[in-house]
Amino acid sequence: MVKVKVNGVAKEYNDNITYGELAEEYKDVCIYDIILARCGGKLMELNKRISQDCEVVFLDTSYDSGHKTYIRGVTLLMLKAFYDIAGESLKNIFVKHAIGDSIYCETEGIKLTQELIAKVEDRMHYLAEKDLPIGKRSVDTEDAVSIFEDYGMYDKKELFEFRRVSKVNIYTLDGFEDYYYGYMPASTGVLKYFGLQLYDRGFVINMPNRKTPDQLDEYKPRPKLFKTLQESCDWGKMAGADTVGALNKVISQGGISSLILVQEALQEKKIAGIAEEIASDRSKKFVMIAGPSSSGKTSFSNRLSVQLRTFGIKPRIISLDNYFKNREDTPKDENGNYDFECLEAIDLELFNSDMATMLNGGIAELPEFNFRTGKREYKGNFMKLDKDDIFVIEGIHGLNDGLSYSLPKESKFKIYISALAQLNIDEHNRISTTDGRLIRRLTRDARTRGTQAAKTIAMWPSVRRGEDRYIFPFQEEADVMFNSSLIYELAVLKPYAEALLFGIPKDVPEYIEAKRLLKFLDYFIGISSEDIPKNSLLREFVGGSIFNV
Repeated sequence: MVKVKVNGVAKEYNDNITYGELAEEYKDVCIYDIILARCGGKLMELNKRISQDCEVVFLDTSYDSGHKTYIRGVTLLMLKAFYDIAGESLKNIFVKHAIGDSIYCETEGIKLTQELIAKVEDRMHYLAEKDLPIGKRSVDTEDAVSIFEDYGMYDKKELFEFRRVSKVNIYTLDGFEDYYYGYMPASTGVLKYFGLQLYDRGFVINMPNRKTPDQLDEYKPRPKLFKTLQESCDWGKMAGADTVGALNKVISQGGISSLILVQEALQEKKIAGIAEEIASDRSKKFVMIAGPSSSGKTSFSNRLSVQLRTFGIKPRIISLDNYFKNREDTPKDENGNYDFECLEAIDLELFNSDMATMLNGGIAELPEFNFRTGKREYKGNFMKLDKDDIFVIEGIHGLNDGLSYSLPKESKFKIYISALAQLNIDEHNRISTTDGRLIRRLTRDARTRGTQAAKTIAMWPSVRRGEDRYIFPFQEEADVMFNSSLIYELAVLKPYAEALLFGIPKDVPEYIEAKRLLKFLDYFIGISSEDIPKNSLLREFVGGSIFNV
């Protein structure tokens, strides 16, 4: 017998009970479908047996870990259904990138039609309704390489050739086998909400949002974001480094210095192109730059300013942070904490007054926000907009016209910047853009602020909520999108982030996330930051930037 405590109540059970069987008894403790369990600081799949006394917390599909598990489960369901319907003519399916709550995929070997997509979706629903078990078996890494070579999953084969672990977990659904980075559902019965539709040269799987995991909203295309993601992925494939295994191969064969130079040159070319577009229309006086946390906005602003100077334009960089309201006037969120992310945390009237004054030929004294005292200060920073001047304004609300409501629309040029992952683990496992930014922030916060990794991880959900509310809804308002991600960056960030993550103790809530990130970083061969140029966006995070950021 084992003694298990759930919701503060301990009971005894036979020692062969699974977490899933226990979840049936406690399914009312969660609002949505239970998909994982947490026990002793570890996440557990529901088909795992309970072998000792413990306290269990059940996670439904609204939890971050639960939502990620749901997405992996639907992906496996989609792959199984596609191979059932398309048969041997289907050579491979590539799970490419997330667009909002949807995942974009492409196929190889078959022609996609609406009729085929409908059949696959029907098959997925059929498999889900049958509540089929999702099995797991552990095999030697060398055997996994052979297995996936036989399946034609060559990205996985290459990935495991660089793995140091001796065993690999393979998941099975009704005879179809695959590998997934992360936990999986115990069966298909929990996978109730999804939809497929054709898009561009592939298709999208529409998924529920984790806030409402029992609802499926209509798919909303984001053409500008999609185009930026596709360009980055296509370039990675052209460079021969579109997956982690391919990148590791480049590193192991001594080609990383060349790849760094080419990738940096590509970014510089894109920044120069943006500067040229701005310079071609001299009515543009305000370059509004916005993007989520750890996108490299500061370095990008400086590099764009350098390029603007080559066209005879004198850029004046302004940070929206200097227009924060005094601390006591800052709005509070639903928990009574200061909400620094909301638009109302900015003194909109003052910002618009200063910008309008300068646009009309006047002089304004710009404030400087003192983050220690929580107050704006004036130190004689008078500024005027001359004929060849342009303001480069950086801040999270830059794309929202509510920020610059008094400025003529034709005077603004909007740029959205984000570190959009252009590298995947393999053909079926995406690298989350959010994970890349979190690893960037862990590294930068420790270097510039002395912030411990556990604190950065603890703050991350709040940062993400602010992005969901105030940044992502305005993505498509941008005139230009810029991907600040570098195809080699996670190999560089690995040694920095690993040292920080290993320092998180097992008895804190952030340990589970730290363990997940450590497992993720283990896929990469680490490299030195020595060859990174001094003006690289990555220098904003690892240090040594020419821009002193």
